[in-house]
Amino acid sequence: MLLAMLISNSEGNILVERFNGVPVEERLHWRTFLVKLGGENLKDAKNEELFVASHKSVYVVYTMLGDIHIYLVGKDEYDELALSEVIFIITTTLKDVCGKPPNERLFLDKYGKICLSLDEIVWTGVMENTDKERIKRLVRLKPPTEF
Repeated sequence: MLLAMLISNSEGNILVERFNGVPVEERLHWRTFLVKLGGENLKDAKNEELFVASHKSVYVVYTMLGDIHIYLVGKDEYDELALSEVIFIITTTLKDVCGKPPNERLFLDKYGKICLSLDEIVWTGVMENTDKERIKRLVRLKPPTEF
């Protein structure tokens, strides 16, 4: 299960967060841990360079895209490899929605479409869609043409 998806700016302010199966009392711990982890390791990172960590028997994969930091936390079948596939789809979709690697302002300008896209990629802790064109159609709220 994909336990958490967190997107923050470079200063550590949370822009989007999604938790699945994480108790409310543990969410602050995860926010703090992930932002601190990214703050230390993403300073000199390149765009879309993947970083992997393990914490409390779960896997963490995170990256930077423009001025945005993206964190994924998974367990069981969502190991480093599966999380890296999900984060690739998220970064590709973000670049597609924004037209380029986003800064905070551009991300917030496209916030609604980004949230719809994230919901099409991951829903209730499970990766749903991986095809960029299908995600575009679903975000426009048009039914997919093939089943």
